[in-house]
Amino acid sequence: GQEVAEVIHEVEVLERATGFVRWLPASECGFGYRESRFKRAGEHVVLAVRLRLRRDGVPTVRYPELARVLGDGASLRDVRSAVRALRAAKGMLIDDGFVPSAGSFFMNPVLTSEAASALPEVPKFAVDGGVKLSAAWLIEHAGFAKGTRRGNVGISSRHSLALVNHGATTTELLAFAGEVQQAVLAKFGVQLHVEPVRWS
Repeated sequence: GQEVAEVIHEVEVLERATGFVRWLPASECGFGYRESRFKRAGEHVVLAVRLRLRRDGVPTVRYPELARVLGDGASLRDVRSAVRALRAAKGMLIDDGFVPSAGSFFMNPVLTSEAASALPEVPKFAVDGGVKLSAAWLIEHAGFAKGTRRGNVGISSRHSLALVNHGATTTELLAFAGEVQQAVLAKFGVQLHVEPVRWS
């Protein structure tokens, strides 16, 4: 129910250029909403993470979908169970229906208020610095329903943001991602950005 960065104490990294392994304190990781120095620079491989947790910690529930499920007075255990149930329903946990994916493949775009107002039909959420759009909604309304498949790659039958791999190559996966991006751009004028970091 909260950002993992809020409880990260330090991160063990491998520096790609030197092969040196070291621990970085959270203050040096550049954490933000779906952001960190590891995504921006691509200089490190994350090997391990140390968390600082409290047994009696108070849960933080910021996501509307989670808040609707939990109601008031939820414990940390309640939040954990609810998050796992929601993620399982979207095919994001390893279970009997799991198909390999990189999780959410596209980030929810954040536009200026002016740009977002030009898209009255698109669901919007106010965030710091602008208006966030639902990438899942954009993808589905650009013609890519849940379960869409192109050969060995496709969209999860449970979650529109997850691209799933049924034995595809990286080239096939990225080509399909590009097809989705082009369709959203053509229909809504919105550029979707890929969330996973690719190393070549």
